[in-house]
Amino acid sequence: MFEILERQDMADGTVVLNEISAPLIAKKAKPGQFVILKANETGERIPLTMADTDPNKGTITIIYQIVGKSTALFKSLQVGERFQDVIGPLGEPTHIEKLGTVVCVGGGTGVAVLHPITRGMKKIGNHVIAIIGARNKDLLILEDKMKTASNELHVCTDDGSYGHHGFVTDVLKDVLEKEAVKLVVAIGPVPMMKFVCSVTKKYKVKTLVSLNPIMVDGTGMCGCCRVSVGGKTRFACIDGPEFNGHEVDFDELMQRLQAYKEQESVAYEKYLHE
Repeated sequence: MFEILERQDMADGTVVLNEISAPLIAKKAKPGQFVILKANETGERIPLTMADTDPNKGTITIIYQIVGKSTALFKSLQVGERFQDVIGPLGEPTHIEKLGTVVCVGGGTGVAVLHPITRGMKKIGNHVIAIIGARNKDLLILEDKMKTASNELHVCTDDGSYGHHGFVTDVLKDVLEKEAVKLVVAIGPVPMMKFVCSVTKKYKVKTLVSLNPIMVDGTGMCGCCRVSVGGKTRFACIDGPEFNGHEVDFDELMQRLQAYKEQESVAYEKYLHE
C-alpha cells in the first residue's frame, strides 16, 4: 500500500497534488516516465506522469485534474490514506542532452509533467526558456518551481489576468524569432500541442510532445492509445509517451480522445449521485 504523505489542492480546487511513498519507484524513475495508480480494489487503473521524485525520501509526486469518477475518487483520499496500487516507472524517459537553448512549453496540468524535464534540461547545461499558460491566474500551477527549474520563465493567461495576455504560442513565436532554439518540448492539452507544433514546424525546430492524455491501460495490452506517428501506428504507453510532434496525426488523436467521453460522463455523474 502506498501512503499519501502530502496532499495539496491547486488551481481553484480542480487540481490535486499527492506526494506518495514509493521508494523503489522513486529510486529508478526518470523525467518523462509515468506510473499507474489504483485507489482501491474496485478502482480504475489510471496512468499519470510523475511531476517529481525524491529518491532520498522515497517519494513520487503526482498532480492530476478532476475530470471523471476515478480522479474524483483519488481526490477523496487524504494524508495518511493509501493507494492500493502504484506501478512503475513505465514508458520511455525523456532523452536529456546538452543542446544549447531549449524551450519548454506547458499548459494546464501539463506543467506538472514538464517540470522534471525542464529541471533536467537545465541541470545538464542547457539554457532553458520555460513558457507556461492557463485560462486564468487561478488555474496556473507550479510557477515558482518552473522559475527555479529554468533560466527564463514566461507566464501566459488566456484572459490576461496574469502575465502575458494571450496564448503560449504568442510568446513562443517571439522567442523563436530572437533565439537559436535547438529543441522545443510541449506538454499540455492536445490542441495546445498541435498549435505549438504548427509554429515550430515553420521554424524547423524539433519538437517533442507527450501523448499521455490518451493512455488507458498503460502497458500496451488494451490498444486504446494507438496513435499515428510518421504514418505508422505507435502505442503511447510503450513507444512513448513522447514523440516527434511534427509527425503526430493530431486530428486523429483528438478524435480518438472522444471515444469514451459518453461513458466517462455517465460514470462520473453516477459516482457524484452515490
